[in-house]
Amino acid sequence: MSARSRITCAALAASLALAPVSGASACTGVMLKAKDGSLVHGRTAEFGIPLDLGMAFVPKGTAFVGHTPSGEGMAFAAKYAALGATAFGAPSMLDGINEAGLSAGAFYFPTFAGYAEITPENRKRALAPTEFLNYVLTQFATVEEVKKAVMGGEVVIAPTVVAEWGPAPAPFHFVVYDKTGAIVIEPLGGKLVVTDNPLGVITNSPAFDWHMTNLRNYVSLRPLNVPPVTVDRIKLQPLGQGSGMVGLPGDFTPPSRFVRAAVFSATAVPPASAAEGVTQVFHVLNNFDIPVGVAADKDGDKVGYDFTLATVARDPVALRYYWKTYEDQTIRVLDLKALIAQGGPAKVRHYVLPKTQPIADMTADVPR
Repeated sequence: MSARSRITCAALAASLALAPVSGASACTGVMLKAKDGSLVHGRTAEFGIPLDLGMAFVPKGTAFVGHTPSGEGMAFAAKYAALGATAFGAPSMLDGINEAGLSAGAFYFPTFAGYAEITPENRKRALAPTEFLNYVLTQFATVEEVKKAVMGGEVVIAPTVVAEWGPAPAPFHFVVYDKTGAIVIEPLGGKLVVTDNPLGVITNSPAFDWHMTNLRNYVSLRPLNVPPVTVDRIKLQPLGQGSGMVGLPGDFTPPSRFVRAAVFSATAVPPASAAEGVTQVFHVLNNFDIPVGVAADKDGDKVGYDFTLATVARDPVALRYYWKTYEDQTIRVLDLKALIAQGGPAKVRHYVLPKTQPIADMTADVPR
């Protein structure tokens, strides 16, 4: 591949003079149910600046210490090995899967996230927003276990500032999946609120219960084309396929993406298994791919663009984690079972993502 055809996050940012997008992030998560009863799920990851995304493998026994504005927070060691995506080279997973098949993802939650006030009494139970998924993915096997721990007050999220995420605590809410279903965890008014998520869909602000109520505005949508109608003996037929979805919102705001994600996941033809569902998850999430330019914000003389940095799919049966990036649309995979079998010391191991898109030149294969 020539140098001209290569692109990197740094070059992309420089060429576009990227500035952080205010309240940015247009992440979308979906879940599909296979014919054999297994689940497969995935998400897009968007942000207003490149996040220097990488992958990390966390072996069982890896030690972690949380951070709060008042000093060190919760200390814990991994009960389960986990694999997931990281940002800025930090050892904090923002999306991932563990060896029990539990998966989780952090989604931006601007203007709504309200973290706990840290006191001497709760500091040793506290984690930074960026550290919460390390705890979830290394300590639990099911959503019921997570729900019990969170609702029982075993953990709090501190308003800890992480420099790479900006001058304020990164505003997140979280989705957690196991082999049977999903929950959403949201920091609201200083408390962690847990809500069952039967559709497995998530986007960004506002709160999850608002999105579920908003779905009632779209109960007329259906995958079947509408039939022709006759008006004064004139037969009016739909112009083409998809007429049952007229009115489906198409913009990139969180409410519109939530509706589309709910509709696409509910109407998807069930794959035979989770393994076969991986490709279908990517096809569904292709509908939420944001190219650079269409979602922008201006701060002074700088323009920032929200765009799809990466798309991932998780197979909780085979324990395989798939992804593709803005720079490289090749679907790649890491196998958690194989990484566990390799053994090694109990420390976070980082995998650097490829930065170029391989393009196969098929010219020589054309018959002469």
